[in-house]
Amino acid sequence: MARNTKRKVRRRGRRKKRGFASWSLGKKIGAVLGGTFLAVAVIGMVILASKMNKLKSVKLNTDKLNISDEVQHEEGYTNVALFGLDSRENDLGKGNRSDTIMIASLNNDTKEVKLVSIYRDTLLELDDGSYNKANAAYAFGGPEGAVSLINRNLDMNIEKYVTVNFNALVDVIDAVGGLDLELTHDEVVHMNNYCVETSKVTGKSYEKIEPEVEGTYHLNGVQAVSYSRIRYTAGGDFKRAERQRLVLQKIADKVQNMSVGTVNKIIDSVFPQISTNFTLAEMIGYAKNLTKYKLGDSIGFPTDNTTDMLNEVGSVVIPDTLSSNVMEVHKFLFGNDGYTVSSTITSVENGIAEKSSDKAKSGSAVDDDEVPSSAGYKSTYSNSTSGTTGSGYGTTTGTTGGYSSGSATGSGTTTGTTGNSYGTTGGNYGTTTGGTTGGTTTGTTSGTTTETTDGTE
Repeated sequence: MARNTKRKVRRRGRRKKRGFASWSLGKKIGAVLGGTFLAVAVIGMVILASKMNKLKSVKLNTDKLNISDEVQHEEGYTNVALFGLDSRENDLGKGNRSDTIMIASLNNDTKEVKLVSIYRDTLLELDDGSYNKANAAYAFGGPEGAVSLINRNLDMNIEKYVTVNFNALVDVIDAVGGLDLELTHDEVVHMNNYCVETSKVTGKSYEKIEPEVEGTYHLNGVQAVSYSRIRYTAGGDFKRAERQRLVLQKIADKVQNMSVGTVNKIIDSVFPQISTNFTLAEMIGYAKNLTKYKLGDSIGFPTDNTTDMLNEVGSVVIPDTLSSNVMEVHKFLFGNDGYTVSSTITSVENGIAEKSSDKAKSGSAVDDDEVPSSAGYKSTYSNSTSGTTGSGYGTTTGTTGGYSSGSATGSGTTTGTTGNSYGTTGGNYGTTTGGTTGGTTTGTTSGTTTETTDGTE
């Protein structure tokens, strides 16, 4: 009896380790870390799923998105339309002009995202065949009309969109701890002015930068969003689009290292201010690769352009030409893939040329922002516009100043930050030639020049 017991004990002592206990230290660490990452991913997906009811989900009719059958669309990319609205009532539908219009193109293999900013004042064809500013498409047709405009005028195949109340970025920027940005003197001045309105609309506070000198500043949400809204410096709306892309780049850099708690905080504040047609499954699929994405280069559209004042439309950016600019966008996003423009682009180009001939007479055109865009803007921020002197818009060179208005009689010299501006001249616009400190205004007026300081620029 004792011998049998001893044998059993001996057998138990020789039994091999099995399961987790038998794994090597490296394998155990790998399993623990893998399990941790999986748990974090699962938690993130659960959080995302639980917040989906906060999103404004809108279905688009793909048959109305004007995706060209002529174009052999490049595979391996996910193209998304991004719209930023300056909506005071948080209404993300029709009736709102989209101040920000972007194409985000994700290379599904490299995980690189490239951005194309479509200048909001670009003269393009809408769904009804009329020619208007690009930002009018959202106001007239909501996200469906705006996506359709991009596809029709740029030969794209976009089916997905994301619309955000631009002021929602205030919450995002604050959640990631603010952004470090380098500002010029003019940008500091205008940012401080914009902060008044941004703070009022969002209910968020900020500290005015004083003295107003150039430098690198750590900006909170109100300040960074106000910075991205500036358009009254050299480059006008063209430079504003660059600022917006820079802010998105800075946010993307910080998002890479966000904690689950920070993500939850952002979702709570931002989701109610977002409209999209992405499904939950699609969002979770992309969210799993969040840390792998990298924001690449960005450009503005149209790169080659002129500006003018047109009847019934106002101040517009005119592609020069639409075909060459669209070709550049496709090359930038997809490389040399053999793309050639469709017959639709050729037709739209002809329509733009015809509409551009309907130039506004003095005092007959109304711009939605009452300030013309800078002309011929490229990465060098150089400007050149031609027109008639004394009636309509005159010539402007090297404009860099602020928004001003004047009223009086006679002629004289206007100095100060008024290069990128125009004076009210009894229904006529004079000729302005200026540098970084203003210029000489010749026309039917010169007189008092004032810069708005209440944030309503």
